[in-house]
Amino acid sequence: MFQIVAKYLIPKGYRGLTVYPFVFVKYEMDKGNRVFVNHEKIHLRQQAELLILPFFMWYLLEYCFRLYQYKNANLAYRNISFEREAYENESNLGYLKNRHFFRFLRYLFLKNNSI
Repeated sequence: MFQIVAKYLIPKGYRGLTVYPFVFVKYEMDKGNRVFVNHEKIHLRQQAELLILPFFMWYLLEYCFRLYQYKNANLAYRNISFEREAYENESNLGYLKNRHFFRFLRYLFLKNNSI
């Protein structure tokens, strides 16, 4: 994993962006934030599992579906299965050691939309 500070590359309202094998962070201080870094590492694993390009295609399609479903951009983003997995497990610093392949699928059909 390569962490790069790229203040102007990150969209407004976000602190990081992961594009395998890079993690772009908006603020230098986030490079040392273990919870934040773990969240981004979860995305790295998801991207590796789906061979990168299919990850981004799925991410975009699911975001569009969630936007139609919730009519709210933030709620749509928070309910993407990849994000749900990352947010739910970001504080568990040992999560990736025991994570099963394609674990994000578990979050695809969960009904909780109040993340």
